[in-house]
Amino acid sequence: MIMVSIGTFDWSSIRNLKRYPLSTNLVMLATVVVVVWTHNLAYGVFVGVLLASLFFANKVSHFMYVSSSLEEAQSRRTYKVIGQVFFNSADKFMASFDFKEVVDTVVIDLNRAHFWDISGVNALDKVVLKFRREGAEVELVGLNEASETIVDRFGVHDKPEEIERVLGGH
Repeated sequence: MIMVSIGTFDWSSIRNLKRYPLSTNLVMLATVVVVVWTHNLAYGVFVGVLLASLFFANKVSHFMYVSSSLEEAQSRRTYKVIGQVFFNSADKFMASFDFKEVVDTVVIDLNRAHFWDISGVNALDKVVLKFRREGAEVELVGLNEASETIVDRFGVHDKPEEIERVLGGH
């Protein structure tokens, strides 16, 4: 097994550490350290996959943004959400809205957005309910089929009995 390890290891990767992204180096080094320390390849692979997943989630969350436009004559603000909304971008999503602006209608355009998990759905619920609490009518448009499925299943913004549970502490 030692000969297989030596034969399959990419020795040039050690020389090229400075050229690789820091996250790649950390995944590689953590995997090697865990395998050597525990003498268990499965643990090393698990740590490597876990770290790679966390680094990927962090990178993807930076590509979510919200733009807005105001139609003063109709007292209508349209927010366009672009990107992936999930546990790592939910706070950024919520911070992108101005809940104190006085408008009659808020349109949240989700044509270019995707909701991945309950954290993203919960953030959407809070946004909708906060706008409604401020007196605005809220329209959600453009949810793709996958996002609509998870929002319908776990979302509560259209279930009046759940409003206090979601907004209770906020």
